[in-house]
Amino acid sequence: MPSVKRTLPNILITGTPGVGKSTMAEQLAGKTGLTWRDVSKLANENKCLKEYDEVYKCPVLDEDKLLDIMEEFMNKGGNIVDYHGADFFPERWFDIVFVLRTDNTILYDRLTARGYEGKKLEDNIDCEIFQTILEEAKASYKDEIVHELKNNTSEQMEENINRVCQWLDQWKKDNDIV
Repeated sequence: MPSVKRTLPNILITGTPGVGKSTMAEQLAGKTGLTWRDVSKLANENKCLKEYDEVYKCPVLDEDKLLDIMEEFMNKGGNIVDYHGADFFPERWFDIVFVLRTDNTILYDRLTARGYEGKKLEDNIDCEIFQTILEEAKASYKDEIVHELKNNTSEQMEENINRVCQWLDQWKKDNDIV
C-alpha cells in the first residue's frame, strides 16, 4: 500500500491484444474523469523501447524504465492503465484489475483486420484460448481484485463500463471520498 492514501483508485484494464482495452479505457476516462494511461503510448513517448523483435514485428518494452516513469502518477491515483500484460506492474498500484476476454472467432477477425499474421496472430489467439492474461493477473494480484469481463459486443462493452463506474462509486463511498 502507498504511504499516502489515494483519493482516487487505480484501475488496470488488461487482456490479449484486440479484446477492446483501449476502447473501454478511453470511454471510461470520459465518463469518470480518471486519466487513461495507454502503456504502449507512454512507452513510445518516453523512449522505453529496446530492440525490435522481428518475429512479432514490434519493439521490446524496457519495463524498468517505464515503471520508473509511471511511479509518481500511479502513487497519486486516478489512473486507468491499459496494457496487454499484467505481471510486471507493482501489485500496490492497483485497486482493481479487469481482464477483458473475447471469443476467439471475434478476436481472430479483429486481429487480422489490424494486420496481424503468422506467429504473432497465432500466439495471440493461443493466449486468449489458454487464458494466459487472466492467469497472469490472478498470479500477480489478490483474487478479490481480479475480474474477468466478456467483451464481444458493444452491448457488453457498455455493461462493462457501467460495472466499472458502479465499482468506482462504491470505492469512493468505502474510502469516504465525496
